[in-house]
Amino acid sequence: MTGLRLHQPGVVGTGRVAQALALALAQHSLRPPMMWGRSPERTAGAATAVGAVTAPAVDHLMAECNVIAIAVADDALADIVGDMAAISSAGRGRFIFHVSGRSGAAILEPLRVAGARTAAIHPAMTFTGDPQAEARRMAGARFAVTGSAPEATEQAKNIVALLGGVAVEIAEDRRALYHAALCHASNHLVTLITGASHALEDAGVDDPAALLAPLVRAALENGLAIGFAGLSGPLLRGDARTIGDHLDTLAAHSPDLLPAYRAMARATLDELKRAGNLPSDRLTALDSLLAVP
Repeated sequence: MTGLRLHQPGVVGTGRVAQALALALAQHSLRPPMMWGRSPERTAGAATAVGAVTAPAVDHLMAECNVIAIAVADDALADIVGDMAAISSAGRGRFIFHVSGRSGAAILEPLRVAGARTAAIHPAMTFTGDPQAEARRMAGARFAVTGSAPEATEQAKNIVALLGGVAVEIAEDRRALYHAALCHASNHLVTLITGASHALEDAGVDDPAALLAPLVRAALENGLAIGFAGLSGPLLRGDARTIGDHLDTLAAHSPDLLPAYRAMARATLDELKRAGNLPSDRLTALDSLLAVP
């Protein structure tokens, strides 16, 4: 499939990922992508936004398209798959994939039994509602690929290559672990920054984002480049007095942040233990400070 143009891809779904994917696939399609969703109004709006056409029903989309992406909420995926599999000749000759991070190819089993080649293809990136920018960002992005069979995995890799991305194979029984890691890194990072910003506001800082930006960007770049070796600060130095002061002032002035600070400090200390970077007496002092009260 790499280097070829698709005849007419289909997209089941109307949300942010569905729109970005339809737009990205359109660049490699002989005909505009076809979209279908449960709400005709939302489907029409999504299709208009990205230059796709609407399907009057999911069976029409399946009859017209031999490459179909399912881009719906995780909790809706199984029901949609069941509806599609119930259509006569649902899977024959088709490659059908979903873009959920949580699930692998097993959730598409009814479609595989119906004759389709099936896979999970998850773009490891955020989608905030700008389909044009997100379609561009797919080029160079990593995509987690899990196929129901070797041929399906290869076809999934071809789709990723078509989008300009890089395929990363994830085993079926490791999909939830993969997704948890991504959420921990991205979603929890937003929560962490928000908590720090609230504490800075409590400290009298008018523009927390401006103050944090250089520090956080450097920490992120160091963490990505050299991992835990990029750590700095009082925990690395074993400075129990400073950590104690942090806990006291958070309890007094920003108590909502205290549980998250303690949990992240505890996790950092655990990494330091594994790395063997601190003398035992300092570890003991920090252990005592960070014990859950």
